Amino acid sequence: MKTVFQFLGRLILFGILTILTQIGGITYLISLFFNKKIKWNSRFKPLAVFVVLYGVFTFGIVPMLAPVFGREKVQNTEQIRPTSYFTIICNRNYVRPELNVLLQKTAKELTGTDIMIHYLDGNFPFMNRFPLLPHLSHHDGKKLDLSFIYQTKAGEITAQQKSNSGYGVFANPFKNEKDQTQRCLNAGYFQYDYTKYATLGRKNKSLEFSEKGTKKLIQAILNNKSLGKLFIEPHLKTRMNLRDSRIRFHGCQAVRHDDHIHIQL
Repeated sequence: MKTVFQFLGRLILFGILTILTQIGGITYLISLFFNKKIKWNSRFKPLAVFVVLYGVFTFGIVPMLAPVFGREKVQNTEQIRPTSYFTIICNRNYVRPELNVLLQKTAKELTGTDIMIHYLDGNFPFMNRFPLLPHLSHHDGKKLDLSFIYQTKAGEITAQQKSNSGYGVFANPFKNEKDQTQRCLNAGYFQYDYTKYATLGRKNKSLEFSEKGTKKLIQAILNNKSLGKLFIEPHLKTRMNLRDSRIRFHGCQAVRHDDHIHIQL
């Protein structure tokens, strides 16, 4: 019976690591093999072996193999940064080279402003159609989520965010604005606001959604002809007076987009 539970535990852990990082499950299986070969009597040996192997794969081997699948890491610069390093550690920061070019052109256009580009989930390094949960479409290297721009109560643009993950803190519609979230929930799409559980902790409660800063960021993105679509909630599109036809409503089957921007080639 102990062997059965041990097998089930390893199977569950394999699944969780694969879902979160794509390569974590395979790395875990390899670490079990090395764990038996390494002569070191310590209860921390299994964890240490896994962490070392995962680090080697994530920061050494995977970046070299990803271009075979037409993908590369999002290129960090002074103006382009991850919102959370969880994205990098979990290999969720891979995109097609054309999307890196789009980001770099956008950053160049924002030079001289206080606006920085903070990215969230992109795609895994390998294989189309491999799901990057909880997203529906982040599987082909063409998609990337970006954080909103926030400001202090004095109106000063800041690089700080309102949650540790970058998701889950919403710029809710005003009373006179279209409430697409409530419409989707009323239609039975119960998952529509589930990102409220994905903050990994809230912070900087005094910060406010910067309509001016976020609009500048979106307008700079829209100046790229390689952009295919951009998703935000309808009330924010109206509030910021954005009229480009590439700004779309993502549908109730997804999750709400008044906590981040979704862009795709």
